[in-house]
Amino acid sequence: MSDASSAADVAEVATRAAAVLRSAGVPSPFRLEPITGGGNNRVVRVDSSAGPVLLKAYFRHPDDPRDRLRADFGFSSFAWESGTRALPRPLASDPEAGMAVYEFVAGRKLAAGEVTAAHVAEAASFFRGVNEHRGDPRAAELPEASEACFSIAAHVACVERRVARLGAIDSTSPLGREAADLVGRRIAPAWRCVCESVLAASGTAADEPLAAGDRCLSPSDFGFHNAILAADGRLRFLDFEYAGHDDPAKMACDFFCQPAVPVPREYLPVFVASLADIWERPSAFRRRVDLLLPVYELKWCCIMLNEFLPADGRRTFAGAGADREARRAAQLVKVAAALDRMDA
Repeated sequence: MSDASSAADVAEVATRAAAVLRSAGVPSPFRLEPITGGGNNRVVRVDSSAGPVLLKAYFRHPDDPRDRLRADFGFSSFAWESGTRALPRPLASDPEAGMAVYEFVAGRKLAAGEVTAAHVAEAASFFRGVNEHRGDPRAAELPEASEACFSIAAHVACVERRVARLGAIDSTSPLGREAADLVGRRIAPAWRCVCESVLAASGTAADEPLAAGDRCLSPSDFGFHNAILAADGRLRFLDFEYAGHDDPAKMACDFFCQPAVPVPREYLPVFVASLADIWERPSAFRRRVDLLLPVYELKWCCIMLNEFLPADGRRTFAGAGADREARRAAQLVKVAAALDRMDA
């Protein structure tokens, strides 16, 4: 984003944000500073005499019915009110303006290769803390997670749709041709094998809905790419715009497949074991993770290739529209590496 466009965006946000900032107790005058790096929303640090807060302006698009503000602020509020503290405190929201204010957490993101067993234990503890209260009546007010799946067939169908969407890749550019070739030569055949294997292993149970006692409140898109290592040495998890009711096996698979800050696979058995006793059928949870892991490995290959699909405006809205070709080239390298790991 250029300096001129950044200044214009901040000015627009400042005008729209006055009411929600007042609701959050932020006194005037205040200063806004954009925070770059997000893929979906505009994120701004707001400084005043009361200290800093974080302001989020959520992406909206006519073709995307997801209510990112409701999911993010609702999940954050539920977690905080339930006693969980490993997240920024939600302060105020303005659904009409599409904005929310959160506690500002100073710190940094973990780098790839930095994730330890202790960090994974913190993530598991956060997830447990939220789900110990999933029977609370307030939990029923939370939506289903984005792409929530409550049967094996639903998991397969979700990824099938993502694989099919890759047919829209524009192959007129060199990188586009490389991406389309990767889909045809490796992703599509791998998906056919995984799909057949999973459905065969599931048999007639593929369409069986997951029992209520085996469902979770999922942070969704859960991983260390959405966490801050704070000054006190503890992690704060954030960005719950896809959160809601879902299958905990999907959360576990996503957690170990997201490529931004990879979690070593050696921690998977301990992570799964630390959560198994939450559910009515612990052994079924373990089996679903084992069964679905290759499904979600291919799902994340598809997600990484979203860079090659027709834009929906999110990155431009969030100020992440620059260096598109560099991002595309990097994603191709990551996808090829992920496929190589699956083949190993």
